Order: sequence, then structure tokens, then C-alpha cells
Amino acid sequence: MKRRSLFEASFGATLAAATPSGMEPIDYGRSFLQGKWAENRVRFWVESRTRIIGPEVIDYYQCASCKSENTFAPKELFHKENYDFLPVFGPEDGVIFRRKAWLNSDYRQVRKSAEMWEGQTYKLVKPRGARLLRSNREIREATHAGVPIVAQTELADPSTGLRAIIEFPVKTMNIHDTRDLYQVDSGPVVFPDLSRRYPRPAESLRLAFVAFNAPGFADFVIEAPTPIPEGARVHHYSKLESFPAVNRLFACR
Repeated sequence: MKRRSLFEASFGATLAAATPSGMEPIDYGRSFLQGKWAENRVRFWVESRTRIIGPEVIDYYQCASCKSENTFAPKELFHKENYDFLPVFGPEDGVIFRRKAWLNSDYRQVRKSAEMWEGQTYKLVKPRGARLLRSNREIREATHAGVPIVAQTELADPSTGLRAIIEFPVKTMNIHDTRDLYQVDSGPVVFPDLSRRYPRPAESLRLAFVAFNAPGFADFVIEAPTPIPEGARVHHYSKLESFPAVNRLFACR
């Protein structure tokens, strides 16, 4: 019988996470959204979740990026002038990002979710167990144990009264054992602009990567129009922002 490591044993018998935010992590290895349209019941892998907390609580699910394609064609399945395609689904509105090789005007479209494959079915799975990591040492141990780690970064803007929780699997974790340091670097995630109240909250959403190495702040590099040589511009992760934050890391199984 294989012996469990001390770290694995620390999960105990609990199946629920200690979540101060009240938002339990999902299992990002096994969670999907699926369209309802009979002509293409497409299934997307969920890569992050952003909860906007204001007059109401709204969850947006960012799905994995793919390439523009001629779906179900007999040959030549990719578009000749190809682009990145990334959908975000919300209960009422969603966002479709189309990133071409140039600064295309249709890069970001807010649409009714019902118009995106006739709406979505949620196929979300919770981990069998999740444990809040309460110290740098516990974060390092979880990393070395090879267990999945899910992060939650909570932001707030006092001027609008809006809050948001950005949740995502930690894809890259930097560790320095002798100095007892860690650093998360992951994305893309859905970053909400909390500085003003939008008529449709989905209009506030942008794509970003996030990094942090302490509980109290998070740095973002946000996708934005970016100049390149020869006077052209493209969509690229180039806008740097830093915010006070509450960061939580969970070891999941």
C-alpha cells in the first residue's frame, strides 16, 4: 500500500474548502462549458472564473483559447487569415475576443450569452478536497508535492463599492526554498475594471496575466492596443497595473 506524504494526509477527510470569500474553488482540470446549439454543441475548457460583486453577484467563465476554423469542413479546417478566439460566458452577457495579427476593430464583442451557441450548459466539478495554504512554507510544500493549486485574487474599489474575485489554476509557480519565497505567474484571466459601473458588467472585462508573491497585492499585465515598429499597433499584454488585493491559494485534490 502506497504511503501518503504528510502533505497529502493533511487534507484529512474534509471535502469542503476553507474559503473566507465563500467561493469554493472548482476543479480546473475537469470543468467545462458546453453550447446548446444543435449545429455545434461545442465544449470549452474553463480556464478562469471572475465573480463581480455589486448590486448583484455575477460569475463570468473564461474558456480556453482556440483558432478560427471552418467547423466540420471536409478539408482546410483553419481560416487562411487566422486569429485567436476566446469566449467568456456570463449568465446574461458574454464576451468574444478575436485577436488578429493587426489592431482589428472587432477584437472584443459583448454579446448576449443566448446568442453564443444558443446559451451554455455548465459542467463544473468541485475538487474532492481543498485546503487553504496559510504560509509560504505551506505554499512551497504544496508545490513540491505536485498537487493542483488554485488561486483567488480579491480586488475592491471603494469609489464604486464594487468587488471582484478572480479565480484561476496556478500554471506557473516560482519557488525559492532557502529564502522561503514563492511567486505566482498565470493567465490569461478575466480582469474587471472596477473603477466605474458599466451598464452591462460584461463591458468591464479584459484579458490579463496576474502575478503575486505576497497576500496583499497583485500585479497585472493587461491586453491593450500596443505600438510596434513601423508605426503599427497590435493587441498585446502590455498595460501594467498593480492593485491592493487579498490573495488566497488552495491545494486541491
